[in-house]
Amino acid sequence: MIKVGIIDDQEILRHGLRMLLGSEPDMMVTGDGANGHEAYQLCRQGNVDVLLMDVKMPEVDGVEATRRICRDFPSVRVIILTTFDDDEYIFEALKHGASGYLLKDAPPAKIAEAIREIHRGGALIQPGIAVRVVQRLRHMEEVETPHLEQVTCLTEREKQIMRLVGEGKSNREIARELYITEGTVKNHLGNLLAKLGLRDRTQLAIFALRNHLV
Repeated sequence: MIKVGIIDDQEILRHGLRMLLGSEPDMMVTGDGANGHEAYQLCRQGNVDVLLMDVKMPEVDGVEATRRICRDFPSVRVIILTTFDDDEYIFEALKHGASGYLLKDAPPAKIAEAIREIHRGGALIQPGIAVRVVQRLRHMEEVETPHLEQVTCLTEREKQIMRLVGEGKSNREIARELYITEGTVKNHLGNLLAKLGLRDRTQLAIFALRNHLV
């Protein structure tokens, strides 16, 4: 059972997401809140696997909450809830450890599948604003990312998988494209993260994008 937390200052949105996710057989909403401080407290209780987090909130916004949560509770995966005009927040949240983002008007099935993908260790870059994210990331200064020279230690298969991760593809899609199993993809991803000293596949995607490997 995936334990989900919902953080948004709009009560009607929290209620709607509770109703939506409550109907999923493999999910349980274990708490919600209206700001980043309440998000942190929810994680502190140890009762959340995936956190849906708004960015523009009072007291503590979603970016600062993401930074604190990814630092102090590394097992919690954060999905940013955003709108088209939240670019700056998205970039900062990804930099601080968010595993991806969803537009607030995403179809219900997309939200549920995104939670499953993130819980499996995947990353999520929704096509609607992926192009703008790619453009921005490619012009960001390097922040705690490996030197490009480290790519030379990777196998050709690992480089293929890194490029596909940078394109936002899931393990299943990568496995299908390369004619290998999902288990093999996971093994390669583990090796990639270890060799490059990265935390998760989102950081791997950012590294690939910022160094023009995609």
